[in-house]
Amino acid sequence: MTAAVEEALRRLEASVALLESAVARRLDAERSHSDLETELEIMRDDRARLAAELDGATARLAEMQAVTEEVDHRLGRAIGTVEGVLGRSGEPRED
Repeated sequence: MTAAVEEALRRLEASVALLESAVARRLDAERSHSDLETELEIMRDDRARLAAELDGATARLAEMQAVTEEVDHRLGRAIGTVEGVLGRSGEPRED
């Protein structure tokens, strides 16, 4: 082989190596992009699930507040009734 052909082969091999490296980087970037897309979708699903759980917890809290208000109202009436009974029967007995 002549020196010119050897030089051309060397340059061709160097170019192919550069091309292979560029293709590998491109494939890695696409895989990375795909991984990011997958991770983003997982985060969206988590957000939707957490939002649904928050809505459920908020509804249960509102229910508990309503029950608490009702219990408070009933206790107030019961206390008033007991105080009324105690007030009508005179002074409390001392044993």
